Amino acid sequence: MTLPETSGATRPRRRRNNRTAWAILRFAVTVLTTFLGLLAVTFFIGRVVPIDPALAIVGDRAPAHVVERVREELGLNLPLWQQFFIYLKQVLSGDFGTSVLTSNPVLEDIKRVFPATMELATVGTLIGALFGVPLGVLAAVKRGSIADQVVRVVGLIGYSVPVFWLALLALLFFYAKLNWVAYPGRIDVVYEYTFVSTTGFYLFDAIMQGEWEVFRDLFRHIILPSALLGYFSLAYISRMTRSFMLNELAQEYVVAARAKGLSETRIIWFHALRNAAVPLITVIALSYAGLLEGSVLTETIFSWPGLGLYITNSLQNADINAVLGGTLVVGAVFVTINLLSDLLYRTLDPRTRSR
Repeated sequence: MTLPETSGATRPRRRRNNRTAWAILRFAVTVLTTFLGLLAVTFFIGRVVPIDPALAIVGDRAPAHVVERVREELGLNLPLWQQFFIYLKQVLSGDFGTSVLTSNPVLEDIKRVFPATMELATVGTLIGALFGVPLGVLAAVKRGSIADQVVRVVGLIGYSVPVFWLALLALLFFYAKLNWVAYPGRIDVVYEYTFVSTTGFYLFDAIMQGEWEVFRDLFRHIILPSALLGYFSLAYISRMTRSFMLNELAQEYVVAARAKGLSETRIIWFHALRNAAVPLITVIALSYAGLLEGSVLTETIFSWPGLGLYITNSLQNADINAVLGGTLVVGAVFVTINLLSDLLYRTLDPRTRSR
């Protein structure tokens, strides 16, 4: 092979490598910019909130000179821009401050409570996806029928009804009246001090340890709040599935498949739904992120010891370090899942790689 031929063969490869490098660089810049913006917004909102961290530490009846000394120790007497850079340095080093409520480092508290939120959101997303996708497919296939109208109304209710109102009704009906589920909380007091969790995910640990009585108790506690979150996830997933399926069923390959005599079941589930699965994965991922950051009211009503309840209790006790740390973690999780879902979408769909 001559030298010009070799150069011609390596030139397209070099261009591909350059495009890949630029794509990675753009993604990294996007991630850094997004997290920096999230950090700035969280910090300045925390400073605008009419809560004095110094008073939260020393109490309302502390002498003025004590309050002023604590403010100086916390750096609250410095300009906002200087406070922000100090906070940025602390966060990057993994220091979110100390919680006034628990006297523990905020990061340790978050590590302790966040698995409960993840467990609740995971079960809720599974419920939403398992029921939302088939309902969305049914609504698209039966477009304009009674089944389609029912699915759309169910989704509309999920978007419109306040979560706290529906949660209270669910507790009244399924717990107080029918006694089908356990009382609010994560685990019965009988097992609270005997069951040892190694990962923080109680359901997983109970299965791995073979504690089936504990598992049944955990299931009775988690099923109602997770079903409630799953219903709101179902509303979003079913609506988007219906939209994606309507678009796929109108494509020419569906007409060609019907002309070849393929069964309607095969066309719907093995062709149309498979092509709609790529954007649908992104929708489910965003729904999961939404449940992680939007379960504050659900955890509060059901006394679920997760991050949402932790933030609520911290806010009620003017624990600004815990509020900022919890809010930052929730925002970071949402942004991370959003970016990863976008990356996954571009990876699975070749049509978006050149954009």
